[in-house]
Amino acid sequence: MAIGPKLVMRQSQSLVMTPQLLQAIKLLQLSTTELSAFVEAELERNPLLERGENDEDAPFQQDAPDTGPEQREDGDWALDRMPADRESLERDLGTDLENAFPDEAASAPAAGPADAPSDSPFWDMRGGGGAAGLDGDDPNLEAYLTAETSLAEHLHHQLSEALPEGTRRLIGSVIIEAIDPTGYLAESVGELAQRLGVSIEEVEEALRLIQTFDPPGIGARSLAECLALQLKERDRFDPAMQALTENLDLLAKRDFATLRKRCGVDDEDMADMVRELRQLDPKPGLRFSAPPAEPVTPDVIVRAAPDGGWRVDLNSDALPRVIANRSFYARIARDSENSVRSFADEAWTNATWIVRSLEQRARTILKVASEIVRHQDGFFTYGVAHLRPLNLKTIADAVQMHESTISRVTANKYMATPRGLFEMKYFFSTAISSADGGEAFSAEAVRHRIRQMIEAEAPGAILSDDAIVEALKAIGIDIARRTVAKYRESMRIPSSSVRRREKAADVSRQAG
Repeated sequence: MAIGPKLVMRQSQSLVMTPQLLQAIKLLQLSTTELSAFVEAELERNPLLERGENDEDAPFQQDAPDTGPEQREDGDWALDRMPADRESLERDLGTDLENAFPDEAASAPAAGPADAPSDSPFWDMRGGGGAAGLDGDDPNLEAYLTAETSLAEHLHHQLSEALPEGTRRLIGSVIIEAIDPTGYLAESVGELAQRLGVSIEEVEEALRLIQTFDPPGIGARSLAECLALQLKERDRFDPAMQALTENLDLLAKRDFATLRKRCGVDDEDMADMVRELRQLDPKPGLRFSAPPAEPVTPDVIVRAAPDGGWRVDLNSDALPRVIANRSFYARIARDSENSVRSFADEAWTNATWIVRSLEQRARTILKVASEIVRHQDGFFTYGVAHLRPLNLKTIADAVQMHESTISRVTANKYMATPRGLFEMKYFFSTAISSADGGEAFSAEAVRHRIRQMIEAEAPGAILSDDAIVEALKAIGIDIARRTVAKYRESMRIPSSSVRRREKAADVSRQAG
């Protein structure tokens, strides 16, 4: 058998992910805010991409007809020769120039206030009649905006006022840099002292100073110390409060009987102390580092239809409208050099692909949302208890798409309904089998029933997880005890023993 190179022709199929296809897939999973930012960037980058009209009756803009440079459209001001003299302008406007442009009518500098000197800040900010700022340019209004202050900057500013200079200020600066975004000291005092080459007492002294800064509770090494610092700032750190902060584990277990003994207070005082403790901030640093909450814009709006069904519409305000300017492309491609023509061809290809991708994205979202609403009709009519189990494959088979596509479509997409604003992924939940072999129940609907049972329980009849299992089986839901415990913990509902102690304390407080 001879071994050597040879040519072989073979035919095979393979999936090729072009850059355009990758872009279309990326657009599917973008949220409304991210999509708007992407479109704005493309509008800045592509001269053939223009903002379209936001018209509900015309959800997607079509390309403009190819008129060519010699077929000027009416109102194409870019091709008109604008009159430059005053007489022609007044004739075209039909009025005096002062009426049309009152701010530009005066050729001489406008007079400022009678009592304002020529070098006053008021005059500089007015900028009237050619007046400018101190550097000769127009005033930059963005320079007067207030920038957000970080936690470290806020603490460094207070440190510079408390300690203008010296070794303690250097130690304090290092401590501030070791404070995490939540406001806690991330390194131990011993580690800081070893790193700086100073004594532990010097670090402790600087830390005590920083712990007096704003916000109260900053620089704490534990939750108990953070709460204690805030109580000291309020002058409420008495021996009873000190005992309470030192036994937060008992408070988490709702063991109020033991807490009352250790704090030496009665039921009423204990209730007041716990209420005051809950008013404190366990993470004081987050007020500086927390990102601003982004508003949620629904992608789909669900309304009740006259025939008793549901109408699903795209939210026109959330859809960016863009068009590819064919007439502009025809002009620059016909009369330009090869390099400009090559750039125009590439820009035109990208523009048309973006328009088609946005259209396909909107149609896909509408198709998937309509199928979700059809499947979850009971939820929209009767509420969470009638939410049906649903998975990606069910929707994918109904709309003839891949499950990965459905996952991308429902990610970061929201649906405005008569029952509130929901993320599309909310309507997908696992199935809980029926005890009598009937239709399965949605896991979200089962969670809702468990919450209802616990909220309705009497102080003297607290439901254990086993009791909840039996109650659910009585209405046809076959569920294990560990599943009930998992659902209860996911809803942050304490166990039956903790709820029993908590409700007993509430009854005692109300009786007192």
